[in-house]
Amino acid sequence: MKIAIVGTGYVGLVTGTCFAEIGVHVICVDTNKAKIEALQKGHIPIYENGLEEMVSRNAKAGRLSFTTSLEECLNEVDVVFSAVGTPPDEDGSADLSYVLQVAHTIGRSLQKYVLVVTKSTVPVGTAQKVRMAISEELGKRGVDIPFDVASNPEFLKEGNAINDFMSPDRVVVGVDSERARKLMTKLYKPFLLNNFRVIFMDIPSAEMTKYAANSMLATRISFMNDIANLCELVGADVNMVRSGIGSDTRIGRKFLYPGIGYGGSCFPKDVKALIKTAEQNGYEMRVLRAVEEVNERQKGVLFDKLQKLLGKELKGKTVAMWGLSFKPETDDMREAPSLILMKRLLEAGCHIRVYDPVAMNECRRRMGDDVYYAKDLYDAALEADSLLLVTEWKEFRLPSWAVVKKLMRRPLVLDGRNIYDGAEMEELGFEYHCIGKS
Repeated sequence: MKIAIVGTGYVGLVTGTCFAEIGVHVICVDTNKAKIEALQKGHIPIYENGLEEMVSRNAKAGRLSFTTSLEECLNEVDVVFSAVGTPPDEDGSADLSYVLQVAHTIGRSLQKYVLVVTKSTVPVGTAQKVRMAISEELGKRGVDIPFDVASNPEFLKEGNAINDFMSPDRVVVGVDSERARKLMTKLYKPFLLNNFRVIFMDIPSAEMTKYAANSMLATRISFMNDIANLCELVGADVNMVRSGIGSDTRIGRKFLYPGIGYGGSCFPKDVKALIKTAEQNGYEMRVLRAVEEVNERQKGVLFDKLQKLLGKELKGKTVAMWGLSFKPETDDMREAPSLILMKRLLEAGCHIRVYDPVAMNECRRRMGDDVYYAKDLYDAALEADSLLLVTEWKEFRLPSWAVVKKLMRRPLVLDGRNIYDGAEMEELGFEYHCIGKS
């Protein structure tokens, strides 16, 4: 079987590589010539544990190749996955220009049947727009070539994407023809030999499922952050509360961790897009508006705590930050709380010393020379008036606190992810503050 993946961003590259790993012949397509040339040389544009080795292995085996021309490979393949970006417009709606551009290219070049699968996160109704764009181009050519459209939203977690794809807990597929259903079954059967967990549904429901899933997870995060802030005010411990409600099987324990807000490429964008979709259909998503509001406020909670502890006048203070990416195991800083935090600290006149295991280059691209890029976590703490734990990377869990204390000007630690034990930190001589505990 031979397929094409259009778009070599996070979703496209992981998807194409994982399909190649099970024996499918995959052609990855991107209009960015420099990116394709880099991939052909084995240079990976994103950080994802294990991806570079897998790309190299499958490229050498001849199952994975890269090109800038969809037209040249279109009529060699059975399925085309569209995994191009859908960035938010200024009004929060998803920008479908790249998705429709792919559809028009297919319509202009199609010579035989192909299944066109939308992998990008797109609003309900996008598949119909894709179908119309392809049909429009076929009409201009005066030909009637059969094709199908399907929806196959991704549910990959950055940092664990390969495992998510190779061992999925479920695969959602929206189809409206038996031929499309059979093709998608053939593609996913190798991943789910012992327990075939492909959930087939109509296309609009599949498109909605992705947004609904991410919005529910974002809602749980914002809910717990709201509860954590109230816990601080009333003297409760949010960790105890989380344990108490998480033991209820109707609620469960996942995504009930308080912190400094969610970020990344999915949750913020998808919540905005779903709110906009509702607006366009005359409905208001009041819960999601609150979710978004709580999250934006939560990104400033560490700065607010620091200001209370060090005083309103922060000018000249040195602040150490451990972690920059929006979550561990990725260099992705899109919508990361660290960006809001650095901006507010710089506006207050602080000197910032940052360290992250993999996101330093991405931070330098975004922040330039406005902050100091430390060699390691200890260098970041040098002469700091406070230390802010922003991203819960494993290497931050058990540092040499004796060394950290000697390096810091004031042993003040603000834990934005609640990974340290407060009593232990105080025994070590630190002033310790976390989220959701007074």
